[in-house]
Amino acid sequence: MRTVTIVGASLAGLYAARELRAQGYDGRLVVVGDEPHPPYDRPPLSKDFLTGRADDGQLALTDAEETAGLDAEWLLGVPAQGLDTGARTVLLADGRTIPTDGLVIATGAQARQLPGAHTLRTLDDASALRTQLAQGPQRVVVIGGGFIGAETAASCAALGHDVTVLEAAPLPLLPQLGPEMAAVCATLHRRGGVRLRTGVGVTGIRRTGSATAVELADGHTLTADLVIAGIGAVPNTAWLAGSRLALGDGVLCDDGCVTASPRVVAVGDVARVGGVRAEHWTSATEQPRVAVTNLLAGRTLATLRPVPYFWSDQYGSRIQFAGRYQPGDTVRVTEGELSDEGPGDGGFLARYERDGTTVAVLAVDRPRPFTRARRALGRAVETATT
Repeated sequence: MRTVTIVGASLAGLYAARELRAQGYDGRLVVVGDEPHPPYDRPPLSKDFLTGRADDGQLALTDAEETAGLDAEWLLGVPAQGLDTGARTVLLADGRTIPTDGLVIATGAQARQLPGAHTLRTLDDASALRTQLAQGPQRVVVIGGGFIGAETAASCAALGHDVTVLEAAPLPLLPQLGPEMAAVCATLHRRGGVRLRTGVGVTGIRRTGSATAVELADGHTLTADLVIAGIGAVPNTAWLAGSRLALGDGVLCDDGCVTASPRVVAVGDVARVGGVRAEHWTSATEQPRVAVTNLLAGRTLATLRPVPYFWSDQYGSRIQFAGRYQPGDTVRVTEGELSDEGPGDGGFLARYERDGTTVAVLAVDRPRPFTRARRALGRAVETATT
């Protein structure tokens, strides 16, 4: 291959560029990014960056020395607009075209929009919110109790704002953690001084003078100075319409990140690998190695079936989870203390069991025991699949 193009200049795209060079590709490498910024780390946006403990420079994922070593052409601030798989050409929004022999799709996902509310997905989003939050105490309403919503609420509370979290489900993070551990996350909100209202949806957001009215499905209205929506994300696949690639909540790939076209692979939040699209940091860093191996080979040689893993920092606590939860799993706290008031001072480790087998582990402020449990879970899954 003379030219490989990576569309997406964030975490997954950067890792793909690293893997291409590490695996011996020495041809032309083009990296396209719709944001004007070089690759940066997104997880701190809702935490240290929003609270002012980190600046733009501390978010950088690479430096000048590595960028030079990758020997890539960086086309930043220009979105991809189309893909002609037959002609193997990427069309950019400014009219330019890039003939390419191989393609890595790493366009990620974008925040689901709610008219009248701010979102927090990009550096520009976070910068705008940080500026507004620095203007003095405000009434903040966060819609959505998932990871982004919870972390944003915790950051706003740490800055001294009056915060309410609205979650349509009966508990925050219920699909990911199940009812027992989702209830623990609810206690973290309350212990952090944040009001949590669950089981209620939002029907509208409207301006009322200098404030904003958040209208709820139960007939109540909340008055806010700032409304932030953390209601999920949608994969960036619109530019691939008409490309012949199979799309469906992401770019459909086999277990090796390979699409229906063997010279096109997808990684990160946009990739639906083996039927699963996992919007987590680990997917963006683990998938490129396998994807690049298969791209360079022109067929699927390597596959990836990792144990899902995510973490979230909320109210001074770190939540870590690995595995796959299903309704009906039994949850046991095997280390530490947990009461109706939440985790004890030393946190806890819990195991999810199904038919007598551990299928997932969760920890709050128990990083070392969690790491051991996660490794054991990974070994068990690998043994079961070989």
